[in-house]
Amino acid sequence: MLSGITGSVEPDIAPDTFEVIGRILKARSGFTLDGYKDKCVKRRIHIRVRATHSPSAEAYGELLTQSTTEQDHLLRVLTIHVSHFFRNPSVFEKLGAEIVPQLLEQRGQVRALSVGCAGGEEPYSLALLMQERCPKAVKAGQVTILGVDVDTAILEQAREALYHQDRLAELPPGLLERHFAPEAGRYRLRDEVRDQVLFEHADLNHRQGWDPCDLILCRNVLIYFERERQETVLNGFADALSPGGYLVLGKAETLFGTARKRFRTICPVERIYRAL
Repeated sequence: MLSGITGSVEPDIAPDTFEVIGRILKARSGFTLDGYKDKCVKRRIHIRVRATHSPSAEAYGELLTQSTTEQDHLLRVLTIHVSHFFRNPSVFEKLGAEIVPQLLEQRGQVRALSVGCAGGEEPYSLALLMQERCPKAVKAGQVTILGVDVDTAILEQAREALYHQDRLAELPPGLLERHFAPEAGRYRLRDEVRDQVLFEHADLNHRQGWDPCDLILCRNVLIYFERERQETVLNGFADALSPGGYLVLGKAETLFGTARKRFRTICPVERIYRAL
């Protein structure tokens, strides 16, 4: 997902320079700037303008055309991920206490999708929750979890499932000891949890549809998109969720436009909605 950052106001980037940078990124990795908020993207670009000591955005654009290394640096800045296990623990408590058991009882399965999954912390948190709360369903193959992200490199890290301790600070008591193994100063998630989660590349700017789901988590991703793109993505989620399926958004996100008519609010505090 595209990450936000605050800071001082930067000089604007000329449209032709911005277009050149967009073309370079698309040619390098397939990543496109379409649909993202221009101000957010331009702040990310200025981080690299300063880091490379380029005298202007135009000069930085010239550098970018010549350096694949810098192209990779910029892609990392644009898709930087800040996440940790059980982020906003109250959301996972709601999922584990009410929503997941209800889905298993009514449907006999949970097909979950984590959008903007970064290094895998969110889908693996869901997998840990399933292991702890519904071990029989997991063993019976009634749970499938897919994590998707625009950054292919971060997805490789997610598959490795090796984390610094700061990513694990909000783990419920006992989970670190039961489900992680220390390795070279970090912690690797054990195979029985890793094997629950598949990862796939997905760009919300171009995704045409999703496989049927019972639960979608898309938290702190939509805020970086323009309103029109947000509405398109939300309607895509509604299409994927069968009636009664759940959508979980970030605390700064909400439904609007045509998508609002396709969901019923279940928990406004946790931004949990149910498909009609």
